[in-house]
Amino acid sequence: MVHSNLVISLATTSVAVTTMILAGLPLEAIPLFIVFAATMFVYTVNRFTDLDEDEQNVPRRAAFAKRYGAGWLAVGVGLYLGAIVAAVALGLPGAVYLGLPLVVALAYSYGGIKRVFLVKNCFVGGAWAGIPLGVGYYYGQLLALEILFLAGYVFAMITIAAVIFDIKDIEGDREAGVSTVPNVFGPRVTRIGSLVATATVAIAVVIVVFETALAQAFLVVLAMNGYVTAYTPFARADRGPLFYGFVVDGEHVFLAALVCLLEWGGFL
Repeated sequence: MVHSNLVISLATTSVAVTTMILAGLPLEAIPLFIVFAATMFVYTVNRFTDLDEDEQNVPRRAAFAKRYGAGWLAVGVGLYLGAIVAAVALGLPGAVYLGLPLVVALAYSYGGIKRVFLVKNCFVGGAWAGIPLGVGYYYGQLLALEILFLAGYVFAMITIAAVIFDIKDIEGDREAGVSTVPNVFGPRVTRIGSLVATATVAIAVVIVVFETALAQAFLVVLAMNGYVTAYTPFARADRGPLFYGFVVDGEHVFLAALVCLLEWGGFL
């Protein structure tokens, strides 16, 4: 599930679910399908464009891509095209923006973004922040405080996660001439810095919630800060795909599951 990008696609879809529930928007299948399909497409394409790097950093993932990649690429392309066709056929607002995932994939893989210190991490964070914004646009609530808050939160937390993710790629990134926080400052400083950043985001969340019109229910996102704080000390270069691809990438699945339970229990 990790190598095939099912987990990461479920993670992005979870961001959309969290956004809909906390922003008081109805859960609809179409936007959730679009997010899932776009993620499957982008990350599967990335498996091929990063194949050489993965052979050094994540050999088992590279082997999976070589053996099963063509089939999963067909699934990703099929889902992505299906999302575009559905959006156009239903006359959904912003259907034209469904071309953005392709632009993001090409820019990330061929635009040189990965080689600029910290820019890669912020680029990934920005791409994920587009999910709450996309949900807001779909429901005509793009500039709602709830949507903007969640976009900013997702940007910050995904950027932190992207920095942590680079710990497993230290050797491969050094050989490829890619500067990352872990291969410049080392894993220990990266872990400490990530913990400080996570705590800073948590403090910012509390301040924003109590100083604005946001409902206190938004404090639930602090549970994910706790989740990130729990796994960060264990992030090392020798950790396998299950740690990074399931535990780290599962942070938004964890938050969405918690939000759903609280919503169904009448606590939000």
